[in-house]
Amino acid sequence: MKTIRTPVKYFQDLPDYPFESYYADINAIQMHFLDEGPKDGEIILLLHGEPSWSYLYRHMIPPLVAAGYRCIAPDLIGFGKSDKPTKIDDHSYAKHVAWMREFIEILNLNNITLFCQDWGSLIGLRVAAENEERFARIVLSNGGLPTGTAKMPDFFYKWQKFAKYSPIFPIGKIIEKGVRASMTKEEVAAYNAPYPSGKYKKGTRAMPQLVPTRPDDPAAQANQAAWKVFENWHKPFLTAFSNKDPITRGGEKIWQEKVPGAKNQAHVTIEGAGHFLQEEKGPELAQVIIGFCEKNPI
Repeated sequence: MKTIRTPVKYFQDLPDYPFESYYADINAIQMHFLDEGPKDGEIILLLHGEPSWSYLYRHMIPPLVAAGYRCIAPDLIGFGKSDKPTKIDDHSYAKHVAWMREFIEILNLNNITLFCQDWGSLIGLRVAAENEERFARIVLSNGGLPTGTAKMPDFFYKWQKFAKYSPIFPIGKIIEKGVRASMTKEEVAAYNAPYPSGKYKKGTRAMPQLVPTRPDDPAAQANQAAWKVFENWHKPFLTAFSNKDPITRGGEKIWQEKVPGAKNQAHVTIEGAGHFLQEEKGPELAQVIIGFCEKNPI
C-alpha cells in the first residue's frame, strides 16, 4: 500500500493545539497520536470521526488532564498527521478496525475509557466489542454501530453523494457547517491543514461510502456480532448526544435500552450543539466524562 504524509509545514501555528506528536508503526504505516497527562493516569481514548482529526479534541484534553487522566487521541489512518493511503480502495471498515486494534496493542492500553463520535464510534465500538477485556467504560456521542438493516436519515445519503461526487471537498467548511457555533478562520484553516490538495483526501472521501447501509454490506455481519456483545455489556456505558445533529439525533435511545451497562447511568443531552459537538462543547463534554468516571470507578 502506497502512502503519503502531509508535510509538517502545514501544521505550523495551529490555534490551541500545543500538543506533542507521537507516532505508532502499524504495519509500516505511521499513525499519529497525542498522549497527554500522567503516564500512570486512567486512560481516556478519544476517537475522532469523518472528516476531522485530533484537532477536534483540543478543548477537551486540558480539563481531562487537569483532572488526572491520560488522554490518547490518535488520528485515523488517512486523517490528520497520520499516513494517508493514496487510493480510496485502500480504505475499508475492516482495515480501520484492525489498524485501531493494533494501535491499542502496540501501546498496550488497558482499563480504557472510550470516548467516540462519528466514525470514531463505528471503529471504536467494534474494537471494544472484539477486545472487551481492554475496555472499562464507554461514552458514546453522536455515533453508533449500523448493521445495514435500518434506513439512514436522508441527510446522510446526501452527504454520501457529496463526498463521492463533489469536485471540491472543503474539509474546514464541512466542519464549520456541522457546528452551531461560529468558528474563526484560523480554526477552519486548522481543519484544512492535513489536506493541502485532493491527493491527501482519499480517506475523507472514502469513509462515507463505507458506512453499512445494506444487510449485505461487508461489515454488516461483524457489526451484528458486536451488537450481541453489547447486549450483554455490563460495564459502564454512557450516551452524550447533541440535540441538533441531523444524522444521529435520537440514536442514543437504542443504546440506553439494549446495553445493560447503560441502565441507571446519567445520560446527557448536549443542548444547542451540532454534529461536531467536541468543537462547540468540548469543556462541557470533558466534565461529563469526568463525572461519569468518578461515579463508575474502575
